[in-house]
Amino acid sequence: MDFKNGAELLSLCETRGLPISRIMKEREIHLAETTTEEMDRKMKRVLEIMTRSAKDPISRPRASMGGLIGGEAALVDRHRREGNAICGSLLSRAIAYSMAVLEVNSSMGLIVAAPTAGSSGVVPGVLLALKEEYHLDDADLLPALYNASAVGYLAMRNATVAGAVGGCQAEVGVASAMAASAAVELMGGTPAQCLDAASTSLMNLLGLVCDPVAGLVEIPCIKRNTGGVAIALSAADMALAGVESRIPFDDAVEAMNRVGKALPAALRETAGGGLATTKAGLAMKEKVYG
Repeated sequence: MDFKNGAELLSLCETRGLPISRIMKEREIHLAETTTEEMDRKMKRVLEIMTRSAKDPISRPRASMGGLIGGEAALVDRHRREGNAICGSLLSRAIAYSMAVLEVNSSMGLIVAAPTAGSSGVVPGVLLALKEEYHLDDADLLPALYNASAVGYLAMRNATVAGAVGGCQAEVGVASAMAASAAVELMGGTPAQCLDAASTSLMNLLGLVCDPVAGLVEIPCIKRNTGGVAIALSAADMALAGVESRIPFDDAVEAMNRVGKALPAALRETAGGGLATTKAGLAMKEKVYG
């Protein structure tokens, strides 16, 4: 059940008549020499951590270690509950949850790096919003998490998920691809549609730089996670409607890898360029470090 790229994954799905989530689950069971029950126990723990990190800051806002963010998720959630969200309920929920996870991360709380800490809000933001909007159960989300894991694994194997190596396109970009693919399977899409959505997410975030203000995973990271959920949901919707990516997932991953290598060091998590070196960015750095 092993696979090295998206093409091999789709081939396995077709020959076995199984969704991406099942292929990935069987792969992990085999390679880890474990049982279905143990794998599901671990994935339930992942979902539990994701849920807590997405919900707690909304009821109990927390300030970040650097003091640059804190309380934003609660503001967005209140805006939605008051009926003022121009994005609609689904996207507004996803935005709030993604921001909440970044608040937990930046205050040294427990999160799931999916695939990284700086992009940890995208997958839970999308999946938990879909769960609530469509009245799903936790059990419905477990296959979606296995699906997301497959996409993340392929990005790590064939490119990178590190901002220091490939920019934020490798962090939020891959997180968005994971969330988009997972959302498609969750909503009844095919394996091919899943990877179409993942490819679309990657192409729409291609070239995104990593320029953390004051060198902290706070600004603009929290806002970029919201962009990741918006792109993931739009990519999933297009795929489910039958819109093909036209750029295969493997090609999109390869392109992301090449673009990441072409980015100057100043735009790869060094805080040496981009927003980090604006007047406002430097003022925040001074505020943090004195």
